[in-house]
Amino acid sequence: MLQDNPRAAVFLALSQIPRGRVVTYGGLARLAGLPGKARLAGRCLKELPEDTQLPWHRVVNAQGKLSLPSDSPGFTEQERRLCAEGVQCVKGKLSLKHYQWPD
Repeated sequence: MLQDNPRAAVFLALSQIPRGRVVTYGGLARLAGLPGKARLAGRCLKELPEDTQLPWHRVVNAQGKLSLPSDSPGFTEQERRLCAEGVQCVKGKLSLKHYQWPD
């Protein structure tokens, strides 16, 4: 059934990312059973309601950078949430080698 609903598959995969770990957009797509669909995963995240409980902040780009503009409230919130989970983020960049999930 999730194969027929890529959005639901992405949201289910997103819900499984452990605290203090991150995935790339491509990694999220693979976890959702949608290899090669990183942009689709990104679009699904954009559709999340503002009050979502899903850990959207645990998704970063393939270089380990936050994708939101650095002067945006979303960037500040993502960085704050990651820091609260013990993820060391410097100027919007983190170590995928250290924090990426799954290993």
